[in-house]
Amino acid sequence: MKKSYGFSGLLCAVALSLPAHAADTKPLLQEGKHTLFQRILTYPGCQLAAKAGEAGKEQPAFSRFYVYQREKQGQDEWLQIGPDSFGHVSGWMKASCTVDWKVQLTLAFTNPAGRHPMLFFKEKGDVESLLNNAKPAAALEPMIASLNQKKPVPQVLAREPDYMVDQLKNFYLLPVLGSDDVFTDTGFQVRVLNVASVSENGSANAPAKATDEKNMMKGFSASVVFVIDSTISMGPYIDRTKEAIDKIYKQIEKEQLQDKVKFGLVAYRSSVKAVPGLEYDAKMYVDPNTVKDGKDFLAKVHDLKQATVSSSKVDEDAYAGVMTALDKVDWTQFGARYVVLITDAGALDGTDSLSSTHLSAEQVRQEAAYRGVALYTLHLKTPDGKKNHASAAAQYQELTLNPFLHKPLYYPIDSGDVNSFGTIVDSLSNAITAQIKTAWSGEETAGSALGASPEYAGKKTDPLLSDAEKLSKAMRLAYLGEKQGTQVPPVFKSWISDRDLVNQNLPATEVRVLLTKSELSDLSDVMKKIVNAANEGMISPDDMFASLRSLAATMGNDPNQAKGKNATRLGEMGLLGEYIESLPYLSEVLSLDEETWKSWDGLEQERFIRRLNTKLNYYQRYNEDADRWVALAPDSDSRDNVYPVPLENLP
Repeated sequence: MKKSYGFSGLLCAVALSLPAHAADTKPLLQEGKHTLFQRILTYPGCQLAAKAGEAGKEQPAFSRFYVYQREKQGQDEWLQIGPDSFGHVSGWMKASCTVDWKVQLTLAFTNPAGRHPMLFFKEKGDVESLLNNAKPAAALEPMIASLNQKKPVPQVLAREPDYMVDQLKNFYLLPVLGSDDVFTDTGFQVRVLNVASVSENGSANAPAKATDEKNMMKGFSASVVFVIDSTISMGPYIDRTKEAIDKIYKQIEKEQLQDKVKFGLVAYRSSVKAVPGLEYDAKMYVDPNTVKDGKDFLAKVHDLKQATVSSSKVDEDAYAGVMTALDKVDWTQFGARYVVLITDAGALDGTDSLSSTHLSAEQVRQEAAYRGVALYTLHLKTPDGKKNHASAAAQYQELTLNPFLHKPLYYPIDSGDVNSFGTIVDSLSNAITAQIKTAWSGEETAGSALGASPEYAGKKTDPLLSDAEKLSKAMRLAYLGEKQGTQVPPVFKSWISDRDLVNQNLPATEVRVLLTKSELSDLSDVMKKIVNAANEGMISPDDMFASLRSLAATMGNDPNQAKGKNATRLGEMGLLGEYIESLPYLSEVLSLDEETWKSWDGLEQERFIRRLNTKLNYYQRYNEDADRWVALAPDSDSRDNVYPVPLENLP
């Protein structure tokens, strides 16, 4: 199913049968570009007319159209537009009710828990003055207080909603029209972004009353899925995990929370192709959506035992276990979502031939974020795995880096002590269950450890429990946002900061690049060629850039690009399309030059190649992911549907 966006409803993506001459008709090119077409976004009230100068039919706000012709009618400029780039022309529209959209960048709000609300300012200078203020909190807090009391603040158009806006369930556009970098006195590089946003239902942004919020939380539930390494040496930890879940289920049943907290379990080993006796890469033992109670859980995991044969490598296929939990559980049934990985070894990296997922830690983490799942790792540092501890720790810290807490949910257990492990599993399970009870009953978290002074909390609070409680708040905000149908603020064109205006280390937005099927395919093809050339370059450093210069000459995307003998930087060769080169963000690939490549040792070159390979694996997943392709205009050709690619996954 392909999705389409909209603030006043969903738009349908309809593949059209184009007339024979349509294929010969192309949109106008952007000034100075050879492959990028002119695109516009519609403002509310834009009308599509059969002829320039006539009245027409109103179009959905923020539809993207391509510009095929421009014509003057008196004082007004009119645009002949179409919903796609394949020659289908819809009619004419006044240029004054549209905005140019040169680069298809959009933003997604991060979870608002733990940071100041984003404000949409009328002027760029208002954002910059706050960022450069020696005491930004003193300047910002009176504005937020006035907005909370529904009093106007002259320089502010709107504020971010209290609850999380879920872009994944109801795709919205917060397009970036321009950006500038600001280097603040605190040492951070912050982007001031010119954005456009529209929502017809402004009332949806008002905070819910306490009684409404309490009622909405009645449906709040949690799922905790343990993903446990079941290879040789893991027997005691498997048994202790079963014991912990048995105890917590008895407590759940005593408090009549059976419908509010569910546990699941996935076991994983390693490649059965390499060692058939391992029986499985990953196996779902308990789906939290189908488990009835504690007895049912224990019955389902009765046969779970450690393997009887050794794997071919020290590292196991941990990402296969996590992805099994992410892919096979219907997480939409739960408001709070947790996956807890339990292991005493590292994970097979996506570039390893034995990996069944071919994903990196970062990519698995992104898949979890897409589903709203928090990832934990309990790393058993057993004496036998001492040589593997450092590399495994680095992997799992990357895997569990939480975007809300801005820290990894990684908890090492020294010496792999079974008793210490059991205490942590008990504590985590109890903490999550207690928070669900609090949320479900509508109680405030009075008496919480987080209510203590920072000095006392720093001495007394268990980091794992503190992290769990903070995560619980974030998940409640996301759940309430979904229940309330929270929308983006009803604003027009404005300026925002991509980071918290006070705590500038906290991101307030995440960047998405909207790529079409053909752009993603072209990107994948070129990346494969760059990887092949880089592999050759590891043998002979001179060969890499010579090969790429030859490739650029045969592609001929832009005859004006420097593709001859003098091109020493990948960005000068025109290999990657203008849709990548035009992004206002630094590209690792485009900025690589011949001198830098030759200065790297073999290990650094290999790391570069591995990073590109993991991104290639992800492009394949994007291409196959039918649910997240989006139509940006009614009646557009499906070939111009776009995929919201996280900026960090571009080359």
